[in-house]
Amino acid sequence: MIEHLVPATVSTRAAYGDELDHEPLYPEELPAVERAVPKRRGEYSAGRACARAALAALGAEPGPVPRDNGDRGAPVWPKGFVGSITHCAGYRAAAVARAADILALGIDAEPAGPLPDGVLEAIHSTAEERAALKRRTDRDPGVHWDRLLFSAKETVYKAWYPYHHRMLGFEEAELLFGEPDPADASPVSGVPERGTYTARLLVPGPLLAEGIGPKVFTGRWIARGGLVVTAIVVPNDTPEPGH
Repeated sequence: MIEHLVPATVSTRAAYGDELDHEPLYPEELPAVERAVPKRRGEYSAGRACARAALAALGAEPGPVPRDNGDRGAPVWPKGFVGSITHCAGYRAAAVARAADILALGIDAEPAGPLPDGVLEAIHSTAEERAALKRRTDRDPGVHWDRLLFSAKETVYKAWYPYHHRMLGFEEAELLFGEPDPADASPVSGVPERGTYTARLLVPGPLLAEGIGPKVFTGRWIARGGLVVTAIVVPNDTPEPGH
């Protein structure tokens, strides 16, 4: 599913179920899950296997994708590459690109369905987000907009984190969904199956680095087969030195 949300410059690999949960890990990857329960270790192994397959498709040399020591434990990509990994029940995926093509990537997958009680409040959604969510739900109740909001915010944090290396609070990004296109609705149910969103960061400073990156992130989502998948891709439009 993630392949439907990213441009051709982004290499993706996805696994359904636990098909890659027992893939071997490099020694550099093991510390992240040496004390983890089998479920967590399996998801981690599958995510790394997806990441290595996506990197290989771009011509990268085989190697580990360890986790950094920051708050989020983000993947550490080989020099010259950017990427993102996600996993949820029944789905693991990675998206990778050359840094020359893409500045930042963030992907997320969640099981379709409403958020558990209290989670929407816990993520500190803004008043405008909550009002927009209500309007969307009233208009298209077949879409789990609260779950989409949660997932889409995760992509914002994953795209932003490699540049700033600190946690970004849920309340530090305001996310709004674009108007669904009738062409993106299910021909059977008429419920929107895909769409777009924008995210404005509510923190001082640049989105990525000084003079780099758009003022607002834009992303895409798809809801199909019991899954909600979201992605932000920031193209590298920075001029080369001397131009």
